[in-house]
Amino acid sequence: MSENKDPQVAEQGASVEGVKFVYDFTEGNKDLKDLLGGKGANLAEMTNLGLPVPPGFTITTEACKVYLDSGEEPAALRDEVSAHLAALEEKMGKRLGQADNPLLVSVRSGAKFSMPGMMDTVLNIGLSDTSVQGLAAQAGDERFAWDSYRRLIQMFGKTVLGVDGDLFEEALEKAKQAKKVTVDTELEAADLKKLVTTFKKIVKKEAGRDFPQDPREQMDLAIKAVFDSWNGERAKLYRRQERIPHDLGTAVNVCSMVFGNLGPDSGTGVAFTRDPASGHQGVYGDYLQNAQGEDVVAGIRNTVPLAELEQIDKKSYDQLMRIMETLENHYKDLCDIEFTIERGQLWMLQTRVGKRTAGAAFRIATQLVDQGLIDEAEALTRVNGAQLAQLMFPRFDENAKVEQVGRGIAASPGAAVGKAVFDSYTAVKWSRSGEKVILIRRETNPDDLDGMIAAEGILTSRGGKTSHAAVVARGMGKTCVCGAEELEVDTKRRRMTVPGGHVVEEGDVISIDGSTGKVYLGEVPVVPSPVVEYFEGRMHAGAEDADELVEAVHRIMAFADRKRRLRVRANADNAEDALRARRFGAQGIGLCRTEHMFLGDRRELVERLILADTEAEREESLKELLPLQKQDFVELFEAMDGLPVTVRLLDPPLHEFLPDITELSVRVALAESRQEPHENELRLLQAVHRLHEQNPMLGLRGVRLGLVIPGLFTMQVRAIAEAAAARRAAKGDPRAEIMIPLVGTVQELEIVREEADKVIAEVEAASGTNLKLSIGTMIELPRAALTAGQIAEAAEFFSFGTNDLTQTVWGFSRDDVEASFFTAYLEKGIFGVSPFETIDKDGVGSLVAAAAKAGRATRPDLKLGVCGEHGGDPESVHFFHEVGLDYVSCSPFRIPVARLEAGRAAVTSQGSDHR
Repeated sequence: MSENKDPQVAEQGASVEGVKFVYDFTEGNKDLKDLLGGKGANLAEMTNLGLPVPPGFTITTEACKVYLDSGEEPAALRDEVSAHLAALEEKMGKRLGQADNPLLVSVRSGAKFSMPGMMDTVLNIGLSDTSVQGLAAQAGDERFAWDSYRRLIQMFGKTVLGVDGDLFEEALEKAKQAKKVTVDTELEAADLKKLVTTFKKIVKKEAGRDFPQDPREQMDLAIKAVFDSWNGERAKLYRRQERIPHDLGTAVNVCSMVFGNLGPDSGTGVAFTRDPASGHQGVYGDYLQNAQGEDVVAGIRNTVPLAELEQIDKKSYDQLMRIMETLENHYKDLCDIEFTIERGQLWMLQTRVGKRTAGAAFRIATQLVDQGLIDEAEALTRVNGAQLAQLMFPRFDENAKVEQVGRGIAASPGAAVGKAVFDSYTAVKWSRSGEKVILIRRETNPDDLDGMIAAEGILTSRGGKTSHAAVVARGMGKTCVCGAEELEVDTKRRRMTVPGGHVVEEGDVISIDGSTGKVYLGEVPVVPSPVVEYFEGRMHAGAEDADELVEAVHRIMAFADRKRRLRVRANADNAEDALRARRFGAQGIGLCRTEHMFLGDRRELVERLILADTEAEREESLKELLPLQKQDFVELFEAMDGLPVTVRLLDPPLHEFLPDITELSVRVALAESRQEPHENELRLLQAVHRLHEQNPMLGLRGVRLGLVIPGLFTMQVRAIAEAAAARRAAKGDPRAEIMIPLVGTVQELEIVREEADKVIAEVEAASGTNLKLSIGTMIELPRAALTAGQIAEAAEFFSFGTNDLTQTVWGFSRDDVEASFFTAYLEKGIFGVSPFETIDKDGVGSLVAAAAKAGRATRPDLKLGVCGEHGGDPESVHFFHEVGLDYVSCSPFRIPVARLEAGRAAVTSQGSDHR
């Protein structure tokens, strides 16, 4: 049996085995959400505030966990429920389900985290064939009593006994048709009596038993049903979506019924203390006369705006406004409230901190600071990076008419519209002609980079969030949808077939939503984001025409920058990206991937270098590459003048710079069959066969390539050093850091470092400048992490390459596993989230922490950063703060997100430095 570990709970007393399973609303408070669930804790809090809450009690999440673990309720639970029910009956002066003056209760779920509509509720428990008469006499309203009874049978039948809810709805619809009315409020008592008889017959037939007449049996079965609903499919799916742990369990709230369906002076409603869509203050919500709570949610009848309650029942309206102000001031946040009015008496049934849009979150946080309700640190906890990301990307007009034809993985947010193209050459050609295009591929590779740059967005039928298309698209701020498997992409015929057989030909316009993964035919209008205009300097906070949302984002970002310890750098490979990153607040470049500089026109030079048979051929290729590399770095150092720039030496799998072995084999075979000259192709094919690898990601790449191909890394180091010297000569302040990739042993690093130091010394002597270049390594192999203490002897910095580290720790091929089995792993709960999206703290994270500690034990001033995709992931940023890294690096468009989360991490850890 689970133990109650909350110290506040321990003080409350105990039942069997020291565990207390039931709490009266007068006993709890809002801080006991782990134990009482959000609903129960907040009902207790409102009770403590003296607000009008119907009396009741809460069965704890601990009781639910025991039930789910063992299949049986705790032995002590029935006695505790009986004791609290007796106390409730005494307080109300009624007994549950008694014939002449029945007490009725609701049984409602209430987990720690809000899961609206995902679990079960049953109202009006205690009604039976006899007590319905007593309720009619008690209320002086026979129609109301029979309406309440039919509601109980309907909810109980569906929720507790598993009867198909449509059967009850169909019977209700037939009753209305027979009466020739359109809404259920027009049914009279006699009609509802007949409906009760019909509903009981449905229960008997479908559930194989009579509707229970014993009120205590009704309540006990309803409690079990709420427990069971925790593991219902919709609840599990919601938890996976929202990353809510599966082991929390739900509390159950048993509350004395108050009735909004007692006539025109009664009703039920939902209210918000601020507009959850915009964050603006005012009167927001809905009210429905003569109704119970589920009527508002179900949309059976049209509600009226909450403001109209002032005309309907001014006394209750004024009281509700006072209570809303009390709750917002008490919770210091937007509150979402459910209430019922019973014959002019207002009752509060629930309050919680309300869900809101991303824009509302930022506005409300700054409003509450201005009102003195929260400080800047608390304001940072009220927003998050995911919300900021939503605000940054353009989005489709929600009011537009659309034709959705597919859905994939939302890989890189945004809204993109363009003509379908199926290869990079066409994408570039059409783009240069002024056409907007969407590049469609089964999957992308480095050869597609030009096309990806030219395209408005990328759509692939394979791959996941960390596939090539996704990673590169996010780095460029391009919209991307990956893994849309229901779309059949035929690149040879230049067409895509969508479900239903419709064919999208090259040139047809499509729209893709990288925030939802949805794919549409035709053009969907796009709404631009003023937040991106602000970050890019095209909209200025404080200006007369500044967007209100921009002002809020500006202030929150200023809070975050003042609070954070982690610095934020960019992953950028050229001056254009570097300048954009700087505008977005980057404090340097944490990863410049030099392999991206060798694509396009330079690819042939690299191919010649790799395939060179003689030293002279190799030297000639290196000689041609050197000035090109130097110019790359001159431009990069100028763009990031005064800020650190970490340049990773060449680190692609070898096959990315070689011709495709299949295509080359076909060319050779065709040439032979036609008896055409093919000596060069044959020589090339022989070399490609010689260098072919079964698993290129674990083959000749990174430091291994630099050691095997003499002069490759020294050429790059010379280019970096000469570019830095040139920048210093121009009175600039270059701060270059040279990073050696894929190191697994200190000996590899020592050999490369010795050669690099010689080259740097030569350039310093020739230029008469102390370049102050630092040399470090990527930690992306488990062995490197485990021997970090040794490697730190030769490294001045570590940058954790968490993409490859995740692959090598898990034994995953990033480009394959997301499409093949990650969906099943997520559905089965093996993953809460992809380890490529959020860092696996227990596995990969433990290696990062251990390597950081060991490295600093050897070299206390060792600089530590991360440059994998996790550097821009909100949850991962918090982890990197905790383990004491100095900076995170991410794509330019993720920099504001990382800045925000670094500030939040500092606040939530109270600014402590765990180094």
